[in-house]
Amino acid sequence: MVPRYTPTVYRRRLHQLTLALYLAALVGVVGMVIGPALNDHAIASHPARALATVKDVGMLRTTVDFQDSEGIYHTPQHGLLYPSGLGEGQQVWVQYAQDNPDLVKVEGREWTLAIIPALSVGVVATLIAGLMWKLISFFTRRAEK
Repeated sequence: MVPRYTPTVYRRRLHQLTLALYLAALVGVVGMVIGPALNDHAIASHPARALATVKDVGMLRTTVDFQDSEGIYHTPQHGLLYPSGLGEGQQVWVQYAQDNPDLVKVEGREWTLAIIPALSVGVVATLIAGLMWKLISFFTRRAEK
């Protein structure tokens, strides 16, 4: 015998799905702040400073070249942290972790720059989840009648 699902069961399951997706978005929001904080902590644990040249400004990363304190040139594979406002060919002071020269950020910029984008994502996720919750309730209650 095939179970017969009622609109109440569908509503509950869809609300659970909405809540799960919302919680996943909030985990992402927390990660958007914790990740940069951990990177900044790693740089602050073994700090070094260098003058870098911006080689490429792309949608996903900004590439720089810099010479470390031992005279070795580095081009971090994952790009530069906090690159907003930089242009190709520009020279900028960077801080990097001596034990991991691929972890490099623009000097004077901190993890706190990630708070506003994270809050923006959190607000949008909250609005979408709230809208989905209301729409699910509206359509499943209507189906009951």
